[in-house]
Amino acid sequence: MSDIWIVLLIVVIVLLFTVPVAQQQMVRTRRLRAIRDLETERRTRVIALIHRQERIGFLGIPLFRYIDINDSEEVLRAIRLTPPDMPIDLVVHTPGGLILSSEQIAMALRRHRGKVTIFVPHYAMSGGTLLCLAADEVAMDENAVLGPVDPRIGEYPAASILRVPRLKPPEEIEDRTFILVDIAAKAQNQMRQFVTVLLRDRMDAERADRLSRLLTQGTWTHDYPITFEEARDLGLPVTPGMPAGIYRLMDLFPQAMPRRPSVAYVPVPYQGEEKKG
Repeated sequence: MSDIWIVLLIVVIVLLFTVPVAQQQMVRTRRLRAIRDLETERRTRVIALIHRQERIGFLGIPLFRYIDINDSEEVLRAIRLTPPDMPIDLVVHTPGGLILSSEQIAMALRRHRGKVTIFVPHYAMSGGTLLCLAADEVAMDENAVLGPVDPRIGEYPAASILRVPRLKPPEEIEDRTFILVDIAAKAQNQMRQFVTVLLRDRMDAERADRLSRLLTQGTWTHDYPITFEEARDLGLPVTPGMPAGIYRLMDLFPQAMPRRPSVAYVPVPYQGEEKKG
C-alpha cells in the first residue's frame, strides 16, 4: 500500500512541474500564430514588446518586466532579419526600462528604411515613448497613453535633483548630492539631445528642440499620462485605431491574476439592444 502512495506522490510532483511548462509552450505557440496572422494580413514584420506580470512555475511567482538588454538584443536581431525596405510593426506595451536598451531599439528603428509603425493598445511609458518617437506612425487605442521621457537617477527624477542647488545654499548641501546634481544634469542633456535628433526627422529644428525640452526636463511627473489628443497636439505622428489582431495578441499575454480578481465581466462583445417590433 505504501508503494502506491509513493507512486502517486511522484506522479503529482511530475505533474506540478510539467503541466505549467506544457501550458506555457501552448501559449507561446498561440502567440507566434497570432503574430504570423498579423504579418500575413499587413505584409509586415511584426515584433511584440509586451511587458506584463506573468506567473511562472508551479509556485506562481510573479515576474515584473521592463525593457532590458535582453529585449534590445532580441528586437535588434528581429530587425536584422527583416529586409531593409520591409515595413515593421512593433506592438509596445511597457512601463519603460533601461535608457541604454530603449535608445538602442529607437536608433535601430530610425535607421530602418521601411515604414515603422508602433501600436500602443494600452500604454507605452518612458522608454516605450522613446521608441514611439523613432517611429513613422504611432497607432494608439483611443484610451491608450504615452509618457514623459525625463531621466531618473536611482529613484529620483533628474529634474528634481537639479532643483536642490536653487533651493538650498551650497554649504548646506552634502557632497553626495552635488555628485547627483552633476550626473542629473548630464543625463538630462543627453536625453534631450537624443530626443531632438529623433524629432528632427519630422519637424523643424526649433519645434523639435521645444518638444524635446518639454518631454525630458521634468514638465510633468514621470507617470504623467499623455493621451492621444495631447500627443497629437504636441505634433507626434499618432493615429487613432487598432487592428483587431493586436487585441487578440494582447489577450495571449495575460496579467497574473490575484487570488481575488478585482475586475469581472462577461468576456464577449455585445451588439447593442435589439429594437422591439
